Amino acid sequence: MPRLSKTGADVISQVLPRLATPIRIGNVETRNGVFLAPMSGVSDVAFRRAAWRGGAGMVVSEMVASEAYVTGMAEMQVKAESAGLPVHMMQLAGREPEWMARAARLAEAGGADIIDINMGCPARRVTTGYSGSALMRDLDHALRLIDAVVGAVKVPVTLKMRLGWDHQSINAPELAARAENAGVRMITVHGRTRCQFYKGNADWAAVRAVRDATSLPLIVNGDIGNAGDAARALELSGADGVMIGRAAYGQPDISGRIALEAGAEMPAQDYNVFDHYREIIETSMQPHGVRMGRKHLGWYLERIETQSGRKVSSREKLSLMTENDPDAAIVKLERILSQFDHGTASSNSSMAA
Repeated sequence: MPRLSKTGADVISQVLPRLATPIRIGNVETRNGVFLAPMSGVSDVAFRRAAWRGGAGMVVSEMVASEAYVTGMAEMQVKAESAGLPVHMMQLAGREPEWMARAARLAEAGGADIIDINMGCPARRVTTGYSGSALMRDLDHALRLIDAVVGAVKVPVTLKMRLGWDHQSINAPELAARAENAGVRMITVHGRTRCQFYKGNADWAAVRAVRDATSLPLIVNGDIGNAGDAARALELSGADGVMIGRAAYGQPDISGRIALEAGAEMPAQDYNVFDHYREIIETSMQPHGVRMGRKHLGWYLERIETQSGRKVSSREKLSLMTENDPDAAIVKLERILSQFDHGTASSNSSMAA
C-alpha cells in the first residue's frame, strides 16, 4: 500500500475535517460526509433511524431486489420502506433493465429521494443471478441498467461498486467514468474485488484511480471503523466521503461519532440500545422482529465486552438470546448492563464504542 504523504496525526487533523462538509447529490444535500452503508439484514428501518439520530450524513436502505419489489414480494416491500427521515435513499439490485426501471419508478413514487444501484454485492446468491458485483464482468450490460434507471426517474441516481470482479479485471475507473456520462450523480467504491469478498484489507489507495476517472462525488468504503481509518481512507483514495459498513454492527451511531470528530454540527442524541430494540420489535413482523433484535443485542454485547475487557456470562447471554418475550429481554439486558461501569437503562454512545 502506498505510504501516506503525512504523519498519522497530520492526516487526522488536516484531512478528517473534510467529512464535516455536506455532499451534494443532484438536488439533495447530505448532512456530512460519513454515510451508513446498505447492508442486507442489518440496515432496516430501526437501524437507519438509530444511525440518523446518531448523526450519520446519509443512510441507505437494505438492498431491494427489483423484480421481487415490483411484483409485490412482502419482504421487499418492508426493505423498501422509508424510515421517515428527511432523505430516503433506496438501493436497488437486478439484472434486467426493464425490471430496474420499473422498480426505480415505483421507488420514486413511494418517496425515494435518491436511488442507488447495487453493483458491489459479492454474495453468491446475488452474483449467481448476474446481479450485484457480477455486473462488473459485463460493463456494457451494466450501462444498460444504469441508462434504464436514470431514464426512468427524476431523482438522483447513484452507483455502488467494487474495484472489479478480481485483480485481473480492475475496471472500477472505467465503470465510474461511463456511469458519470450516463447521468449517475455519485459513486461509492468498496476497496476490494468481488473475489476477495471480505478477505484481506480494503485497498483505499486503489480507489484513487476512480477519483482520477470521474469528477463526481466519490465515497470510499471498506474497513473504516474509526476516525483514524476514515482520515487515512480519504487521504489515500482522494474521496469526498466515507461509508461505514460492518463496523456499525452493535454501534449504529458510529458514523455520527466519526462526523463529530471531524467537526460536523451534530444532533445531541446518543445511541440507546433499548430504544433501538423496541423500535425493531415495533417495525418488524413477529417473530422476525424478535430474531432481528437478538442479532443486534448480540453485536452490542460483543462491543461492550471488547471495550471493558470483561465477558458476559454464558448463562446470561444464552438466557437473553433465547428469550421470546421482548419485555423480558429488556429486563435481562438491563440486568447484564448493570454489571458494567456504564451500564444503565439509558445506554449512551460510550457504551457502544
